[in-house]
Amino acid sequence: MEFDFSQLSEPLRKALKDLGFSQPTPIQKEAIPLALKGYDVMGQAQTGTGKTAAFGIPIIEKLRREDGLKALILTPTRELALQVKDQLLSLSKYKGLRVFAFYGGRPVKGDLEALDKYSPNIVVGTPGRIKDLILRGALDLGSISFLVLDEVDVMLDMGFIEDIEEIISYVPKERQTFFFSATIPKRVQELARKHLREGYKFVKVISPELKPRIEERIIRLNSSAQKLHELERILREHKLEKVIIFVKTKKDAKELSQRLQEKGFRVCSLHGDMTQRQREYSLRLFREDKVRVIVATDVASRGLDIKGVSLVINYHVPEDPEVYIHRIGRTARLGSYGKALSLVTPEDSKSLWRIKKLKESYQQA
Repeated sequence: MEFDFSQLSEPLRKALKDLGFSQPTPIQKEAIPLALKGYDVMGQAQTGTGKTAAFGIPIIEKLRREDGLKALILTPTRELALQVKDQLLSLSKYKGLRVFAFYGGRPVKGDLEALDKYSPNIVVGTPGRIKDLILRGALDLGSISFLVLDEVDVMLDMGFIEDIEEIISYVPKERQTFFFSATIPKRVQELARKHLREGYKFVKVISPELKPRIEERIIRLNSSAQKLHELERILREHKLEKVIIFVKTKKDAKELSQRLQEKGFRVCSLHGDMTQRQREYSLRLFREDKVRVIVATDVASRGLDIKGVSLVINYHVPEDPEVYIHRIGRTARLGSYGKALSLVTPEDSKSLWRIKKLKESYQQA
């Protein structure tokens, strides 16, 4: 029998109805029945396809408030940790489960107090902060029955592999494990073989209607000195659109956003020197259309899912072609249309060649 939400317990059905979810998405239809049967699952699907509910529903279905801490979910970024926590809280509200999110960029004191005062059922967090809480003796993973690695490819890109391995060493081997990722490169496959039980199920859902439609253009310039003038022209041409400009360094992000502000553009920045509160404020301004342009570094933008971005500009072309693919993927979400413009100077020729080769390998795969 094909899976639908009517097969779930009443508390989950009520929560799903409140959220307006009437039918499972393709990834949920495939993954949830397998997870409910106890299989480890490797799921591949694009952002926005319902991955959080795909692992969250079977975990919540099996948990009771009195069970204590039973589930750990690792995410690459603070923003994603908060998104996952909020959705799991909504899904579990009629079961009264406690869901906490722990992430870097804020004082650890509040996390320690929360863990001392309350007993969470589900912990969501970034690898660095989770590892810190474990080493402080504040977070005991000895009772974990469910382990989730969300956006595994992004976590590995960000260099979290050692933290992930150490965290997993504190989790019981007798557990159910879920890996979810938009892409499954070799490094993710190796991690899955190491930590998923034999007989795990691989679920891949790439909906044709959700494939991004991105128009990519190269704007060739003679020197870097021409970039600011060309950028101004592009922004004036796209003045009603939501734009992300990618730069190389934190210093570049600060300086470029300031220069654009001086020229009358509504712009904010997103980079590693900002506090968590500053980052959240910038993202809120951008999401609410109070600013139309955000200047970001790659590290700061990892794991972001912002709706309505119609244009991505590579002010600096990245040396790593995988970074280029990640950047342009910030537009054309869920099958919509978007543009990606790259301001290219003669010194970018090697980077362009790497990008071309990577895209050719994707087309042949």
